[in-house]
Amino acid sequence: MIKNTIKKDPTESEEEALYAIYSLLRPGDAPNVQTARLALEQVFFNPKSYDLGQVGRYKMNQRLGLELPRTQTILTNEDFVSIVRHLIELNEGRGYTDDIDHLGNRRVRTVGELVANQFSVGLSRMARLVKERMSINTDPSKISIDELVNARTVSAVIQAFFGSSQLSQFMDQTNPLAEMTHKRRLSALGPGGLTRERAGFEVRDVHYSHYGRMCPIETPEGPNIGLITSLTTYSRINDLGFVETPYRRVEKGKVTKKIEWLSANEEEEMRIAQANAPLGVKGNFENEFVLCRERGDFPLLRAADIDYMDVAPDQLVSVAAALIPFLEHDDANRALMGSNMQRQAVPLLYTDAPLVGTGMEGKVAADSGAVITARRAGEVVQVTADEVVIDTGTIKPGSADQPLAKLTQFDRYRLKKFWRTNQDTAINQRPLVKVGEKIKPGAIIADGPSTDSGELALGRNVLVAFMPWYGSNFEDAIVISEKLVKDDVFTSIHIQELELHVRDTKRGMEEITREIPNVAEENLADLDERGIIREGARVTAGDILAGKITPKGETELSPEEKLLTAIFGEKAKDVKDSSLKVPPGMGGTIIDVKIFSRRIDDPLLEKEHGVKIGDLRSVERTEIKRIADVRDEELREILIRQTVSLMLKKGTVEPFMDEGSKFTKDIIEQINFKQVDLQTFKVQNKSVSDRIRRVVDEAQRRIQRMKESTEDHIDKVFQPDELPPGVVQLVKVYVAEKRKISVGDKMAGRHGNKGIIARIAPEEDMPFLPDGTPVEIVLNPLGVPSRMNVGQILETHLGWAGRVLGFEAKTPVFHGATENEVGGLLKLAGLKWLCEAYDLKALPPVGLKDIETLVSATGQLPPVVAGRGDGNGNGAGSHAETYGIGQSLDAYLSLNTNKKHKKFFDQMTAFLLEAGGELATRKGENLNSLFPAIQKLKGRSVIRSGLDEAVNELMEYCEILPNGKIWLRDGRSGRRFDHPVTVGAIYMLKLSHLVDDKIHARSIGPYSLVTQQPLAGKAQFGGQRFGEMEVWALEAYGAANILQ
Repeated sequence: MIKNTIKKDPTESEEEALYAIYSLLRPGDAPNVQTARLALEQVFFNPKSYDLGQVGRYKMNQRLGLELPRTQTILTNEDFVSIVRHLIELNEGRGYTDDIDHLGNRRVRTVGELVANQFSVGLSRMARLVKERMSINTDPSKISIDELVNARTVSAVIQAFFGSSQLSQFMDQTNPLAEMTHKRRLSALGPGGLTRERAGFEVRDVHYSHYGRMCPIETPEGPNIGLITSLTTYSRINDLGFVETPYRRVEKGKVTKKIEWLSANEEEEMRIAQANAPLGVKGNFENEFVLCRERGDFPLLRAADIDYMDVAPDQLVSVAAALIPFLEHDDANRALMGSNMQRQAVPLLYTDAPLVGTGMEGKVAADSGAVITARRAGEVVQVTADEVVIDTGTIKPGSADQPLAKLTQFDRYRLKKFWRTNQDTAINQRPLVKVGEKIKPGAIIADGPSTDSGELALGRNVLVAFMPWYGSNFEDAIVISEKLVKDDVFTSIHIQELELHVRDTKRGMEEITREIPNVAEENLADLDERGIIREGARVTAGDILAGKITPKGETELSPEEKLLTAIFGEKAKDVKDSSLKVPPGMGGTIIDVKIFSRRIDDPLLEKEHGVKIGDLRSVERTEIKRIADVRDEELREILIRQTVSLMLKKGTVEPFMDEGSKFTKDIIEQINFKQVDLQTFKVQNKSVSDRIRRVVDEAQRRIQRMKESTEDHIDKVFQPDELPPGVVQLVKVYVAEKRKISVGDKMAGRHGNKGIIARIAPEEDMPFLPDGTPVEIVLNPLGVPSRMNVGQILETHLGWAGRVLGFEAKTPVFHGATENEVGGLLKLAGLKWLCEAYDLKALPPVGLKDIETLVSATGQLPPVVAGRGDGNGNGAGSHAETYGIGQSLDAYLSLNTNKKHKKFFDQMTAFLLEAGGELATRKGENLNSLFPAIQKLKGRSVIRSGLDEAVNELMEYCEILPNGKIWLRDGRSGRRFDHPVTVGAIYMLKLSHLVDDKIHARSIGPYSLVTQQPLAGKAQFGGQRFGEMEVWALEAYGAANILQ
């Protein structure tokens, strides 16, 4: 190939080649060889015009197998040789072409890089401007720098980037998770990226190189699917912009504790074991062959051939997906909906951490910044609604080298109280600590929105039944109990911001006033003398929030008004009411009013300025007193047993204490240092005098700095506000409203199981358990099989066990609770529940230790194989419906591993005999006839079997089945339903699609001038089209007379 190319090449020397290249690059021939060489170097070998950058050099080295330094960002001879060699190899069928969708060939452009690019655009514009101005002004002596340089060219570019770039988005602050996932989002759209229309399936699809880097689950459902994705839990972006993920190093078949971060390219040749591969104590793989990943393949390899191991099972999903328990049992489409809907959950008034979580909740709450964590250890000395003060106690008073070091001893944490978010939800932090409590560094000291004791709490745990209910939960509709409304279970706070603009119009200036024409005095009751609503007032739709009058134009005056104007002059000029009113469908309490003005001397702002300056002065006084107290304490510490040299009264030359006087502890306690001239104060010991001088100077410096800072802040108060053009004053009113759950609100679980509330039924009508407890929410069972999100059923079962036995379960993604564990816990929970429901004296072994014994033992049992029982008439065999999920209790006991099992068996046997005896006595029968399986347990302490059968017998008698189903009764009739129903605790979220924001009604309103039809949309107070189908509906109901 090279030979043929050289044969075809007409040039025979370097000069000829340079001329030939020049003629290809530029029009015309080169005047000489130097010009031709310069042109070639200019194009390929000049860093200004041809710079590969560090990423380009890295990719060249990696693709061509070179080892050039990263600083070599222009092409070298070696590059050309390697490129030609590589192309020839490709032609020969050796080597490979790049996969454009591989993450090794896609890099992340981070915020810093995007801003830097904009900055360089701004600087190049500024440079051009400077050159232009210099070329116009020929006299250098008359040019000043500020005439040449205009910083606005740079700032305009930066502002345009943050204001209107496709990648600059309004932060999603619905809840802490939404905020966090928005910050971790990756987008293939935007300038320099793809467009929705052009992006095909390959770009959007999941690629094997995404493993541990980009989440395969969390992505939007619409046209952006696959283009907007999320970083996974442990991934990070390296200095070149490639996404890296951590792995544990495997050396000679042994897993070490070394963590290494690999990019997609570095991982390409590696063989990686899964995180849940069983390991021995010393880090060896327990199985001879281990399932691994190698590129897009999944071979079974020997331990010696493995290079790395995943760090955790949730490594491959994003934070939102890692919060879904039993994610491994959900279909991917529903998991996608689940992770997206968690971001839309509204923060509730009363939070409640999930009974079934994944263990990520605490981490997300802390990392999102919603909660406040202690910076240093210490003791809580003050707790108020908006501040927590912790005494770290680390500094001894009066250390010689650091005067006033005690000032840094206290950590102050300010809490956010009812701040409004971008999505109109509320941010409110509540202290969790008490005065006197000892705190460790990193401890949670205050809860934020959607958190409960430092754990993320997006929804509430509710008692659910999966059953149809009088057709009210048809097609994903949800029936809830009135109890949830009464107890404010799903109540949330929303803060709306309403604005009033005061403009300077052609007809004169608008004015904020209390004197509004044709408005009754009672409608102005809550307005202050300026015409602005007071904080704390309760308002409903149509109430006036700020009174404003606008001058009417001449054209708007009637003949009578014109006559009055002619007689009385300007005084009779009419005005119209243009006040800010509460929009329809809104109401609540006024929590804040802010006023902005272009004028510094605006009388409207006098009250505001007075309050702000008062607050600043109060803070200044408190801080100065704190500095003085620490100074005095330190001086008292220093002065013990010292002798006075000079001590005058403040502002005089009279001595405060005579020279030669000794300081005793009693004398020092009585001294008020405010009355002493500290600037001239000396003692006879020179080193102590120097130390006093340092303390006094440091205190003086801090007090001066505090005063200057306060004055700066007061100056800022009097600065005019920047307002949009034409606006003279702006009033912002914040209305907070409590929204209870209501019909039409959207709710969802964490598994993509969403629905709309169709009915709020009275508590007494809801289906109830045999002990009389009504369920709180009824979901349609048909929502489970076709959607294939069985995770919600497992969550319901484990939630029931947690609710009854009093524990919170953590089941990490891909490494969570097994069916065996859930089945065992269901049986324990059922036994405890029936004891409480039937008021039995007997109690089963359900302490936390017993639960731990049971759960730890299940890890050693084989899983139940579908379609075959476990040999004990259990599992998926013929008795699947009767005997529940997971292995039988007999199987746990057959392990016979330790004394704990024997003790468990003995306690369980004793409990069953006692409980069976109690129930038999109540019914007036003997134990053998009512509970034959329990009777058989007597004297079976050696051969431990039959326990499962006895447990099932007792549970079925008490109308609760071992498979998590219960015989419910109808709240309306009191009759038992014909089938047992799955009942448990499920974690439900209230989403930000609230009916109060969507419901809309209108009779007569604004019309379009052109078509004379009502405007569309709630925002324009528009109408709804009553189309053909709606007309047919009325006709079909025999209500056609409404259509007149």
